[in-house]
Amino acid sequence: MKVTVYSAKKYDQQAFSRWADPKLDFHYLELKLSEETVSLAADSAAICAFVNDDLSAPVLTALQAQGVRMIALRCAGFNNVDLDAAKALGIQVARVPAYSPEAVAEHTVGMMLALNRKLHKAYNRVRDDNFALDGLLGFNMHGKTVGLIGTGRIGKATARILLGFGCTLLCHDLYEDAELKQLGARYVPLPELYQQSHIISLHCPLTPETRYLINVDSLAQMKENVMLINTSRGGLIDTKAVINALKSRKIGYLGLDVYEQEADLFFENLSEMVIDDDVFKRLLTFPNVLITGHQAFFTEEAMQQISQITSDNLVAFDKGTASGNELC
Repeated sequence: MKVTVYSAKKYDQQAFSRWADPKLDFHYLELKLSEETVSLAADSAAICAFVNDDLSAPVLTALQAQGVRMIALRCAGFNNVDLDAAKALGIQVARVPAYSPEAVAEHTVGMMLALNRKLHKAYNRVRDDNFALDGLLGFNMHGKTVGLIGTGRIGKATARILLGFGCTLLCHDLYEDAELKQLGARYVPLPELYQQSHIISLHCPLTPETRYLINVDSLAQMKENVMLINTSRGGLIDTKAVINALKSRKIGYLGLDVYEQEADLFFENLSEMVIDDDVFKRLLTFPNVLITGHQAFFTEEAMQQISQITSDNLVAFDKGTASGNELC
């Protein structure tokens, strides 16, 4: 079965070569899927797409007209897919619902530690033979209250790590996790989480209900000098409101692995170009902001699981069976 892989990087090709079913005929395109590039999937029975590919109704209609009957998402999120249109067009969509939640959880806690202990600044200082400690003062994670919004697989993995640090955990989710409660985490309404947490970390999906969850009103409820971490979806945060909160010192530390307009930035080398996103460039001017380019998932273990599950989804479709990961 021919599968066109959009937004394919060298590491994607290497992962599929190592761990996917060799009977699948992958054709790799570094280009993102869009209305302009959809024709490149001609003669493919399926395509493989990533987080920033355009899977809106017009693109899906063009794919269906070319004979594409299956979309394999090599990610967990699917907010970029018009599932109603896909269902109406008879296109099956499958995803990778879970891949090494520890990868994202460890990156999340790594960002907390880097911001707190200013490791990125210390690294640059020492390279310049500057061993002064002024401006590098941090705080003990032990005893701090951390608010986790979302306690699915990644949120739960993050919780386990933070409990090991001796943190007090406040959680918010539509569904309470009994194991976390037994370990000492407490589920509370969002206002209480905002008011009591020294650190707030986002681990919920992007839905109409959660878009701009972090906004002017929610920021006003938070502690002064709060640390905010987002390794989930960029659209959970109203970036302009966060910039104002950084300027007013409401936010003392900001760690982002995602950004609401990342589709035009992340996963590309833009070092020779002028970035005209003024909001993003403003974020980079703050000394207490740490941004990584959607790399929290990027471990060998996660890439193996993504490749294998994506492959299983494609093989199941080809055989006319269900993998259990279908969205429609």
